[in-house]
Amino acid sequence: MASGKLIGVGTGPGDPELLTLKAVRVLGEADVVAHFAKRRADHLAGGRSNARRSVAGHLRPDIAELPLLYPVTTEIDRAHPDYTAAITAFYDRSAEDIAAHLDAGRTVAVLSEGDPFLYGSYMHLHVRLAHRYPAEVVPGIPAMSGCWSAAGLPLVQGDDVLAVLPGTLPEAELARRLADAQAAVIMKVGRNLPAVRRALAQAGKLARAFYVERGTMSDGAMMPLADKPDDDAPYFSLILVPGWEKRP
Repeated sequence: MASGKLIGVGTGPGDPELLTLKAVRVLGEADVVAHFAKRRADHLAGGRSNARRSVAGHLRPDIAELPLLYPVTTEIDRAHPDYTAAITAFYDRSAEDIAAHLDAGRTVAVLSEGDPFLYGSYMHLHVRLAHRYPAEVVPGIPAMSGCWSAAGLPLVQGDDVLAVLPGTLPEAELARRLADAQAAVIMKVGRNLPAVRRALAQAGKLARAFYVERGTMSDGAMMPLADKPDDDAPYFSLILVPGWEKRP
């Protein structure tokens, strides 16, 4: 029997209307849809998957679903060997679960928030499976694009240099890279917000920083970072630092 096909599907930044036409078509043709979610404390079921929520209106009632439940998220520091071991085993296991469907000739669509190859979990499956099976990636609107559009915030123009930075970087390294670019997007903010604030201040860019949480989603919020009264930030939050300093 011919093997099935692996498809990484970018689901965009959260607004269901920001799915691409190709993503909708692929989801309508897939035999299995796989999606990542955080394992609940009771270990019996997964939490809410934002990617799954974005595509809910386009899934056939008879489609098979394969939840991929992270064993850890923030419970263990990502630099700890236990985290590395747990997350590597998780991706290995998930890849083999998907491979079982591919071996049976099924098309498996793996949902990925934003774009699959921009900090997406799908890429960990792609490197394990794409050399063994036919594979395709459907790009998605990345979170940063959805957020700067929702905020009405022109970001770069002309010769501006844009840096895309994870908020998990060491504070000094983050400050250095912020100082070297005219504009920046800081992703993976969450509990790193206090250090991100300090890095922005060190780079002289705190006053220009704009905070967006759950951008394009119905429960989203946005404001200048200097106006945010606390350091509480969900996983789905990022900070935009616009360039184009000579704008009219």
